[in-house]
Amino acid sequence: MFSLSGRLASVQYVPEKETREETEMAIWQWALLMLFVVWALQSLGVWLQMRHYSDVFKGVTGEFKDGFVGAGNFRGRLAKGTIALVVVTPDLIVRRMMVMSGRSVLTKFKRHEEFEGIPLDRLRSNPAIMGEGEPGVAEAVKRAIEQIDRARSEPGKKPGLSGLNVARA
Repeated sequence: MFSLSGRLASVQYVPEKETREETEMAIWQWALLMLFVVWALQSLGVWLQMRHYSDVFKGVTGEFKDGFVGAGNFRGRLAKGTIALVVVTPDLIVRRMMVMSGRSVLTKFKRHEEFEGIPLDRLRSNPAIMGEGEPGVAEAVKRAIEQIDRARSEPGKKPGLSGLNVARA
């Protein structure tokens, strides 16, 4: 830059001191941005978990054409949350037992083959065999069995997985 006299003039940048209000405003802006990012990540995680639940449920109903499905849940405030899916034959023999338990939205269903083939009455009489040391698992299994009992007791319902609109876990 030249001055009027033709000599090179120097320009110095002198930063303005931020006022306290400006600093506090910047902190609030960053805090709100972080809150939005955390909220967006949580929403994405919930969406992924619901998609996984839906895929597993559709897989079970597509594989078995007769019988009943029960879905039970347990919501813990500080404990792990649990969802249990129980599929039984029209003769009330357990075909499939799947449990999703954890605090994270990244938790997946785990198949429990050791309970497949047992009568539902055995599981009903002692749902704690499923979750020894984990009361949430036993409660979710109990609720899934209650849902199967409600579906069976509806008049006019034939055994079949087409009547799954009853499932309200």
